[in-house]
Amino acid sequence: MDVEMVKCECCGLKEDCTQDYISDVKAKFDGKWLCGLCSEAVRDEINKGNKEFVMEEAVKAHMSFCRKYKSNPAIRVADGMRQMLRRRSGDLSSSSSSSSSKKYTSSAAKSY
Repeated sequence: MDVEMVKCECCGLKEDCTQDYISDVKAKFDGKWLCGLCSEAVRDEINKGNKEFVMEEAVKAHMSFCRKYKSNPAIRVADGMRQMLRRRSGDLSSSSSSSSSKKYTSSAAKSY
């Protein structure tokens, strides 16, 4: 099996992959190679209920999202994971961290 370095066309993350895997991913995503996180984000975009996307539109939308950030790819991956986990848990608000800290504060304040 020949392994080659491939770069995600959205976020720029590089991975070592077999040619068969690269071909499979490109076939699914309109001829573009996407890392695992970006491919999940594109699938989430397609499955989102408020707007129907075809694959090409979803890939373009995610590529546009990735271009907005000029930071290190590792930071973008971490931010993408955070957003995806929030979306899946149903919490899109940034107040989740403050509400959870209040929960722990109030339970810690109880006297026994």
